[in-house]
Amino acid sequence: MLPILEESRTRTSHPLEPLSPAEIELAVKTLRAKSPSASLRFVAVALKEPDKKLVLDRSRHAAAPREASLILLDNATGFGYEAVVDLGAGKVMSLEQMPAGVQPPIMLDEFIECEEAVKRSPQFLEAIRKRGVHDVALVMVDPWSAGMYGTERPEEMGKRLSRALCWVRSEAGENGYARPIDNIVAVVDLNKMEVLRVEDYGVVPLPPEGSNWGRQYASEVRQDLKPIEVIQPEGTSFQVEGHEISWQKWRFRIGFTPREGLVLHTVTYRDAGRERPILYRASVCDMVVPYGDPREQYYRKNAFDIGEYGVGMLANSLELGCDCLGQIRYFDANMTDSRGNLFTIKNAVCLHEEDYGTLWKHTDWRTNQTEVRRSRRLVVSFVTTVGNYEYGFYWHFYQDGSIQLELKLTGIMNSCALMPGEKPKYGTIVGPQVQAPYHQHIFNARIDFSVDGEANSVYEVNTASEPRDDRNNPHGNAFRTDATLLRTEREARRDTNSATARFWRVVNPHSINRLGQPAGYRLVPGENSLALAADDAAVLRRAGFMRHALWVTPYRAEERFAAGEYPNQNEKADGLPKWTEQDRAVAETDVVIWYTMGHTHVPRPEDWPVMPVHHMGFWLKPDGFFERNPAMDVAPNESKHSALACCHSGNGGK
Repeated sequence: MLPILEESRTRTSHPLEPLSPAEIELAVKTLRAKSPSASLRFVAVALKEPDKKLVLDRSRHAAAPREASLILLDNATGFGYEAVVDLGAGKVMSLEQMPAGVQPPIMLDEFIECEEAVKRSPQFLEAIRKRGVHDVALVMVDPWSAGMYGTERPEEMGKRLSRALCWVRSEAGENGYARPIDNIVAVVDLNKMEVLRVEDYGVVPLPPEGSNWGRQYASEVRQDLKPIEVIQPEGTSFQVEGHEISWQKWRFRIGFTPREGLVLHTVTYRDAGRERPILYRASVCDMVVPYGDPREQYYRKNAFDIGEYGVGMLANSLELGCDCLGQIRYFDANMTDSRGNLFTIKNAVCLHEEDYGTLWKHTDWRTNQTEVRRSRRLVVSFVTTVGNYEYGFYWHFYQDGSIQLELKLTGIMNSCALMPGEKPKYGTIVGPQVQAPYHQHIFNARIDFSVDGEANSVYEVNTASEPRDDRNNPHGNAFRTDATLLRTEREARRDTNSATARFWRVVNPHSINRLGQPAGYRLVPGENSLALAADDAAVLRRAGFMRHALWVTPYRAEERFAAGEYPNQNEKADGLPKWTEQDRAVAETDVVIWYTMGHTHVPRPEDWPVMPVHHMGFWLKPDGFFERNPAMDVAPNESKHSALACCHSGNGGK
C-alpha cells in the first residue's frame, strides 16, 4: 500500500487535482478491506473536494486532506452507502448506509446486465414473437430509469427498478432505433437482474425501413469539398501543468466526475498584474428530458441523464479530426466500473484553440485608418452518449474576458412505432410508421461565482420603455434599465424575459473600478424554454429546478445538484425548491447561481435518422470588471501573403 500512496502523493501538487489511477485503486482496496461483501458494487469513486477555504488559501494547500468519495450499492440488501477514504492514512473515515428507498445512480454495467436479463425472459420472448421478432440477438434493449409517479405497485416499492424499452435491427450494424418493438415495457429488478413482468399494450407492426446512418450504407457521398487544415507551426498558446490550464491571461483548473463529467475550478483572469478570481467552480450539474406523450406505456419517459446515469461515466473517447480539429491536448478520465476495477476513458476531455472571426474592428473613413483584431478562443470540452442521444459540453474562453457554455445536442431521437396511416398527436412522423415524440432537454448549470472575492450580490436588470410625458419623454423614444437587487432565495427565483432583454449581474460591491462601478459579470441567457409539464406532474416535483431559469443560494458544500443528491426513484421534492424555501439571504455573500436552460424539441423529418447538432447555452460577460475593453492589447495578425499587415493600415486620404 505505501508505494502506491507515495506515488500518488508525489504526483499530486494541488488539492483539486483529480484522483490518479493509483489513488483510485487505493480507495477501492481500502474500502474492500473494511467491507469485503461480494455483492458490493462501486457506483462512483471520485475526489472528495477539500474545504473551499483550504483551496483558496494557497499557503494551506499542504494541509488539505487527500480523500476519495465513494458511492456504493449492495445488491444483496438493496441498500446504498456513502463512504470517505483518507488516502494519506489508508483509512476509511466514514461508511454510512443510505436511508431505505434511496437509490444510487444506474451503473453502466447494469445497462448490459439488464439487457441480458430481458432477452432471456420467457415472457419477453413471447411478447416479441407476437410481433414477428424471432432472433433475439438483433433485439436492442435500453434500460430506462423507472422514476416515481405515484402509480407504482405496492409490492415493487423499495426495489431498484428499470422500465426497459426495446427495438430490433433487421441485420447487425443497422440503425438500432429505426424499428421500435412498440408497446412493450419490461420491468426489471436491477438488484436481482430479474424481469418482474412485461407490460404489453398491444401489437403495432414493425416499421418497414431501416433508416440507416452508418457509412457502410451510404450509396454516395459528396466529393466537392477541398481540405481545410488547421496548423499551429509554433505549437499552442496554452500551457498545461497537471490539470491547470493557462491561456491569454486566463488560468483555471479542470476536474472530471462520473456524474457531471467536466468541471471548471478556480477560474481567474490576470489584469494589470493581478490574478482576479471570477468563478470558484462551474459545471452542468443536472438535467432532465421530459417526454410529452401521456399514454400509459410512455408517460414515465423522463430521464435524469446526469443524476440517474452520470454523463461522466458515459463520456466518449474523442478522436482527432473527428471530434476535435487542430493541435489538441487530451485528458483521460479515471474512474471504476461497478466491480471496483480501474476504468479509464482515454481522451475524455479535449483542449484546443479556435479562430473565432473578428474580435473588434473600426475604420475611420476620414483618415482611412483601419484596425482589426481576430478573435481566438480556448475550448475545453467533452461528449457523452446516453442511450440514443449525444450531448457535447463546451466551455469557451475569450480574449475579451467572456466565458461561454455551449451545449451541442445530436444523436438519434427516441422513436415509437405507428399503425399504418396513423397520425400522431404528440410527435412528428419522421419515417414510414415511425414517430419521434415531442420532448424537452432541460439542463441546470451550477456556477459558484467569486467575482474579486466571495462577497457577491446578484442584480436582475430589465430594460423598460420610459413612460411618455412632455418633460421626460416627449418623443416617446426613451428607454432605461432597472436593476433590482435579489436579497433572498425566494426573491431570486426568476425567469427569462426577452421582452425586457433581461439579464443578471453578479457584482462585488466592495470592488469598485475607477468609474465608480462595482466589478461584475453578466449572465446573458441564450435559448430557453419553460417546462411544459403541469404544475402537479410527478416529473416537475422530482425536477423542481425546471420551474425557474434562475436560482440563487448561499454557498453550502453539500448543496451540489439541482435535483438533489439522488433523484433515481426519488418520490419527494428535493434540491433547489427545498433548499430555497429557507429564504436565506443572498446579498453580499458567497453566492451560487443555478441557471436552468431548456430546449423544446418539436422534431423535424430532417432530424432523422441522426439529428444535426442543435446549439444552446449562455454567456458570462464582464460588466464593470474591467475599465475598458480588455482585448485592446491583442496584437494584430501579420499577413504572410502581403507586405502589409492584414489587420491594420496607416493613415491615408481618399
